[in-house]
Amino acid sequence: MPDLAGWEDLAEREDRVGIHPGDPILLSPDYRIDEVLSRYLCRSSFARLAPETKRNYTDDYCLFFDFLWGRGKTWREATADDLWDFEDWRTRSLRNPRRVGGSRWNRGLAALVRLYEWAVQREHVAVSPVLMRSITGLSGQSVLVPAARSKNARASEVRWLTPRAFRLWAEVGLRGYGADGLPSPGWAGRLADRNAAFADLLFSSGVRLTEGASLLTVDVPQLRLEGGRYYVGRLARVVTKSKRARTFYASSVVVGEIEGYIESSRARVVRRAQVLGRYDGLPMRLVTHETGRHRRALHWRDRHGVVGQTPLAEATVAERMSLFTEGPAGPEPLWLWLNESGLPFRPASWEGVFRAANERCEAVLSPVMSEPPFCTPHMCRHSFALVMLVVLNHVMDRRMGLTPEERRDFRLLYGDPWRMVQDLLGHAQLETTKAVYLAPVADLQLRSLLADFVPAGGPVSEPELTALFARLARESEGIQDLDEHLVAR
Repeated sequence: MPDLAGWEDLAEREDRVGIHPGDPILLSPDYRIDEVLSRYLCRSSFARLAPETKRNYTDDYCLFFDFLWGRGKTWREATADDLWDFEDWRTRSLRNPRRVGGSRWNRGLAALVRLYEWAVQREHVAVSPVLMRSITGLSGQSVLVPAARSKNARASEVRWLTPRAFRLWAEVGLRGYGADGLPSPGWAGRLADRNAAFADLLFSSGVRLTEGASLLTVDVPQLRLEGGRYYVGRLARVVTKSKRARTFYASSVVVGEIEGYIESSRARVVRRAQVLGRYDGLPMRLVTHETGRHRRALHWRDRHGVVGQTPLAEATVAERMSLFTEGPAGPEPLWLWLNESGLPFRPASWEGVFRAANERCEAVLSPVMSEPPFCTPHMCRHSFALVMLVVLNHVMDRRMGLTPEERRDFRLLYGDPWRMVQDLLGHAQLETTKAVYLAPVADLQLRSLLADFVPAGGPVSEPELTALFARLARESEGIQDLDEHLVAR
């Protein structure tokens, strides 16, 4: 039986020195903890970074520290020569089989700049190993940047899937289908309905991984008897990258998938967790009721009887994981996506789900197609943007049968399709939408591309859009579609 008093004492000590759940703790190869480094990771501005940024920066620190350790040095003994040698090994040296490009190198360099600026200010090191140089900024002002900063960094490594390529990837990788389109005998995929519903949500709505992964059951739009093709949801300000609340649109099919998951496998793992007592010792805020319509607030009490309320729009990822509601058989998490133990499935864990699906697609489909589809959570967002731009242009140009003059009036009244997609993605800058997410179609005349398929005033049909996406995939780099010989099978 574990010594709970000891654990409580440890929790108190961690809270006293500023170590919180999720904070990284680094060990040197001789199993020592650097007190100064721990203070930086837990008490500096680093601790206020987004969870994904903290995770990425921590990986970058480990790589540099291991490189220094091989030279008999700690991070506080690094020199500018060490950093230049690290840059050569990381980006160019043939001795490194896993070299990285300019974007990845610049991310790691930004992490080191943050660490060593903090260390110099607090006199833990005399001088930073990251040399800086002055450049002229966009407004003519002088800006300091790292001298080792790569000049050939790509803005983003963007890839897309056509709708049919995504469907094949999900069916094979997540649902366990074979290349023949039938369920594979003996498929032992765990929580396949959860995984497929999550991937479909990302592809259907364009929400980011953390945004979709941190939804609560009360955030999910409810299917209505009168139907509708799309349902409106709301993302909390604190979980979005822009830190602005945003509306998202989920298709009725996806909302139905999520409801099916809630009523089946999710209910099953919750019930099992209740029977096994997995919720009994957890720090819990039990939601008693909800108030407000436009400014919703969750009223709760914790295990110590403390009563409080949290505006739903202000609930952080960590807070959302601690929220429960009283179900028929006991407390149930409000966190939508649960693991097999009935506990919140952390946003970072979805990367492993997508990785496993890619491996299965490669194993199952490589005998029948030259390039099996692969997908990442962010590729779902890229692909959503591409699909929406094509469909919006299709609707505007063909289905509505607008003349050039009418189309101009429509743009003035409702906005350009580019800006509609920008709003759906929550981008602050239109150029991000154009230059990064939608590069395959940024320079194409969509009106001429679409003109071949539907006469003015005609309906939008899936075969015609499929033909258009196939054509875009042939003419643009980075779009995954299906091999024609596989389609014909």
